[in-house]
Amino acid sequence: MHVLRAVALLLAIFGTAAARAESCPGNPNALGTSRVVRVEPGHYGRKHFPQTLPLGPREVVLTFDDGPYPPTTAMVLKALAHECVKATFFLIGRNAEAHPDFVQRIAAAGHTVAHHSMTHPMTLASIPYAAAVGNIERGIAAVGKAAAPYKPAPFFRFPGFGSTPALLSYLDGKGYAVFGADLWASDWNEMTPQFELNLVMSRLRQTGGGILLFHDIHLHTARMLPAFLAALKAGGWKIVHVVPARQG
Repeated sequence: MHVLRAVALLLAIFGTAAARAESCPGNPNALGTSRVVRVEPGHYGRKHFPQTLPLGPREVVLTFDDGPYPPTTAMVLKALAHECVKATFFLIGRNAEAHPDFVQRIAAAGHTVAHHSMTHPMTLASIPYAAAVGNIERGIAAVGKAAAPYKPAPFFRFPGFGSTPALLSYLDGKGYAVFGADLWASDWNEMTPQFELNLVMSRLRQTGGGILLFHDIHLHTARMLPAFLAALKAGGWKIVHVVPARQG
């Protein structure tokens, strides 16, 4: 009986290792993606809205804004691939038009492609309603064209988090999920990768997890990301990938 138990234990250990190796080639000890959450239309992120996603303790949703920007987006994709981590990229329409190959790379890697307006005005709330809706729709069209045949998610994040009740109602009518954030890296400021790492880990410990905002257009963020993913792994944090509840 003891022999059988030992064999069973060894099979469990090696079976787990084999599964990890298969799911993340070349990195059997990868952080990986813990689970997938299917997101219904609504408003998410406690920095901006009353509620957030149904996440457990120490669960993190990685999101990246403002890309694609080839030099740094490539570094971000490489770091995520090494750890077999999935993220959500809120793309600017004009950047998607300029770099459709990178939109394809993001989608083909299994990340969620989402929307962040056409031109990223300081805020859509600061321009007339019709112009804001036009900017949103042009961005959606540009990202959709660049991503084809992959389908972007009906997810939107307002540039500068500047929304209005009318614009929120417009996106609600389209069946979109609007993302704010639960915490961010403040990486729009110049900082060293080490400073950013310390800052983000401190904020994660304060919030206990949540929707985390980075920008894949910044070199310090791209350089920091491998160490950040390693810190998540060491600290027992888990990555959650978000996808639409229904894909139209």
